[in-house]
Amino acid sequence: MRIRSERLNLALFLLIISSNAFAQTPAPNDYSDPKSWLCRPERLGACDVDLTTTVIAANGTMTRETAKADPNAPIDCFYVYPTVSTDPTPNSDMTADPAELNVVRQQFARFASRCRPYAPLYRQVTLAGLRTRIASGAGGGSLSSGLQYDDVRDAWNHYVEHDNKGRGVVLVAHSQGSFILDELIRKEIDGKPVQARMVSAILLGATLMVPRGKDVGGSFQHIQLCHSSSQTGCVITYVSFRSTVPPADNTKFGRVTAPGMVPACTNPAKLAGGEGSLRAYLSKEGRTIVGTSRLKPWVTPEQPVETPWVSVPGLLTAECKSNAIATYLEITVHGDPSDPRIDDIVGDLTPDWGLHLVDFNVGMGNLVEIVAEQAKAWVAKSK
Repeated sequence: MRIRSERLNLALFLLIISSNAFAQTPAPNDYSDPKSWLCRPERLGACDVDLTTTVIAANGTMTRETAKADPNAPIDCFYVYPTVSTDPTPNSDMTADPAELNVVRQQFARFASRCRPYAPLYRQVTLAGLRTRIASGAGGGSLSSGLQYDDVRDAWNHYVEHDNKGRGVVLVAHSQGSFILDELIRKEIDGKPVQARMVSAILLGATLMVPRGKDVGGSFQHIQLCHSSSQTGCVITYVSFRSTVPPADNTKFGRVTAPGMVPACTNPAKLAGGEGSLRAYLSKEGRTIVGTSRLKPWVTPEQPVETPWVSVPGLLTAECKSNAIATYLEITVHGDPSDPRIDDIVGDLTPDWGLHLVDFNVGMGNLVEIVAEQAKAWVAKSK
């Protein structure tokens, strides 16, 4: 009886342990449920926003520009958003809070004018979780594995199996999202048959690497950097810093340590290289992906701006640059105190983060038009 009782107690103990372990493993998300997506073509959701823009010329003249989602777009876009969740837990829940809705509005909704949008919710590392990781010395690479990666992988696999139907697709991401898609591309796309459907990947706010003097063979083995808007199957990537505040020793972005490798940078304003003019789309209120910065009037004397977005042609230029510390997209602001238009932009966090909060905003117009040209090239090639 004593032996049988001990065996029973042991079995009960093991059952409790296994039950606790099971309970601590979150169940996979159901990406067949539309509620697991922020945007889908048949349910625009967070992508259903007003994209109307006031275009302000240097002389203060204002014109209005409209844009809307194209339900007949020839390709798809699959988007993974950056670290924005304000949930107090290390990983977020699957509820779309204002933070998630805002980042889609800032970074992805405009792409729906050129491609059918897919944006999964995922249990990302939250802002609180990221602060804990940074304090412990963990780098951005730690974001590319764990629950957050598993969710995005599951969403991608569901999309490929049930939604793609052989269409071309642009992968779009920023910061945490870029770390995750970097890993996903390596594991699920690079060198595999599905790579033929990848129109391009736009991975901003994270540092990819290439061998010195080459544009393939570092982060990816079969996927090159983009050099023209008619090139497909390639990657656009950059981290942005002001020309007046370049990366310093404590920079969070723009450098790699792997022997023989250098950071990758592609300029959306001039993919072939050199300096080009950026077509920025900026929030009227000075809102970024994680907050709002106080703005001066867009024009002087002040006139009301009645659209949610503002574009300032000619104010910003960009060029990929390297200093002794990092490689980055250098953003130059060409403010002129003698004209009536605003002379600066918002988006700075701290010097070591650069213009991370507006990486997408500063090049949005360029990126959207690149996707349009790549879509034409991919459709022509696929025929």
